[in-house]
Amino acid sequence: MFVQNLGAMPAHNGHPGGIAVIALPAQTQSAHYLGNAVLITGPLSAPVAIVGIGLDVSPGITELTTNRGAIPFEIKPKTYLTEHITITQTEKVNPPARDYDRIIRERDEMSAVFKSFSNQRPDLAFVLPVIGRLSSPFGKKRIFNGQPRNPHSGLDIAAPEGTPVLAASGGEVRATGDYFFNGKTILIDHGRGLITLYCHLSDIAVTNGQLVEAGQHIGAVGQTGRVTGPHLHFSVNLNQTRVDPALLLEIDD
Repeated sequence: MFVQNLGAMPAHNGHPGGIAVIALPAQTQSAHYLGNAVLITGPLSAPVAIVGIGLDVSPGITELTTNRGAIPFEIKPKTYLTEHITITQTEKVNPPARDYDRIIRERDEMSAVFKSFSNQRPDLAFVLPVIGRLSSPFGKKRIFNGQPRNPHSGLDIAAPEGTPVLAASGGEVRATGDYFFNGKTILIDHGRGLITLYCHLSDIAVTNGQLVEAGQHIGAVGQTGRVTGPHLHFSVNLNQTRVDPALLLEIDD
């Protein structure tokens, strides 16, 4: 059982890729955004919804649905930079047909974890998963070898290979593996749709189903998968949506 730090609360950042922090009516017990269950924290007398907003969501007025009625909120625009990256392993940009089944299988495995929503209340007081240099922030539009790809869905933190990687918060290890794009990877379920992802590791020090605490050693920085050098790719998933991890880590990107 992991005890939540009720004093830990991200700031409201109601933009694409951000986190909306919405006060709810007393006794609100469930909330959904775009059909996905949303994390609710705080006491029943003053509950708060922590809502992940996708990078593909358009600015404007939208709404959160709850068992106490709909709550409108505004999504404001945000501009992200573009990054051009040269990948020497060209098969990691345009995979050969022989790898298609593997890529689909790995995508489905991770998607199943992202869709999970347990009753465990997460601790939002995140710790930095690795000490290093922020080499690429969340949300950048990425061009690999001249070809547009999906925006950057996490933070890249550059560090020497072998640097310890820590769990950002307490939770359960839900998946580990050596994936085509992500390399050696760990997914941790912190409860109520809050999932963290640790990619490109050189070593995995935990196993599926293992309970971990915030700050616990779970692996080491590497350069496996689609990379240009050793770093940790760290992603945060809320209500099946990738959001900027810096908003939970208090990093100014």
